[in-house]
Amino acid sequence: MKIAILGAGALGCAIGATLTEGGHETWLIDRSPLHVDTMRRDGLLVDDDKGARRIAVRAATQASEVGAADLVVVLVKSFHTDSAMRGALALIGPDTLVLSLQNGLGHEDVLADIVGRERVLAGKTYVGGVLRGPGHIEAGVTGKATYIGELDGRLTPRVRAIAEAFNTAGLLTTVSDNIVGTMWDKLLINVATGAITGITRLTYGQLYTEPLLKATALAAISEAMAAARAAGIALSINEPDEAWTLAAEGLSPTFKTSMLQSLEKGSVTEIDFINGAVVRWGQRLGVPTPVNATLVACIKGIERALADERDDAKHADLHDKNPKEKTA
Repeated sequence: MKIAILGAGALGCAIGATLTEGGHETWLIDRSPLHVDTMRRDGLLVDDDKGARRIAVRAATQASEVGAADLVVVLVKSFHTDSAMRGALALIGPDTLVLSLQNGLGHEDVLADIVGRERVLAGKTYVGGVLRGPGHIEAGVTGKATYIGELDGRLTPRVRAIAEAFNTAGLLTTVSDNIVGTMWDKLLINVATGAITGITRLTYGQLYTEPLLKATALAAISEAMAAARAAGIALSINEPDEAWTLAAEGLSPTFKTSMLQSLEKGSVTEIDFINGAVVRWGQRLGVPTPVNATLVACIKGIERALADERDDAKHADLHDKNPKEKTA
């Protein structure tokens, strides 16, 4: 199977490396020339439970270098989904399928507007990855579940074929007849810790020893569960405490959420597709979501402060390079 990973960051590389070793023609597409050039020259350095090794991968910065694929796995940051897919239409052939494995809700609608809803599959993965440097990742694949499915819940031959290809390559993949519910289950886990750690800057070890923060997390999860139930979504998580516990399962005390990592890099977060999605669904269905709305507002405030700091630094740098001449 010819597979294009659109967004070859830590997670994209972890999945792409596994599919490559499984014998699939897998392309890692990323907009960073340094990352791509390093992988082309040296291969992808992967640290995982098998040890450290270099994998010869196919990498590109442009979809036009790849051509039409059988499957496009979308793993760009949520806020880049529209622009990334519109810039990668060279990947779309007559029978190409597009699978989002991104965190949060709403990506499938964005993708459907671009490539057509009939091509779009949804999924969630618990595979992990950390980008250690250009062409170098730490990956957690073994035993980590991935769920994929048709948006309407049908168990079609095409989604079964993808699951079989993933499983044969070593990605533990299950076809779900309730992929929307599965996506909400994962959303609850993201709601549990992402925004709170982004605001407080705490690692998991610190977060999970603060009772006040646990209470806030449980309140945010409860709102999300209420919105899901109002929407008629069948969840497998029945109590907020379950999501709180699952969020930390198998992770070290030093672990930092992706939202915190984004803020530490000065980047925009995926808050609009996580807690923001809960707020939108709540507004649509008449479900109050004050805790999630507050968390969204706080993260947006931090993003604004970081943006202002960047602008100030840029202006200061320009001033240093072009000082005004003193007049007599």
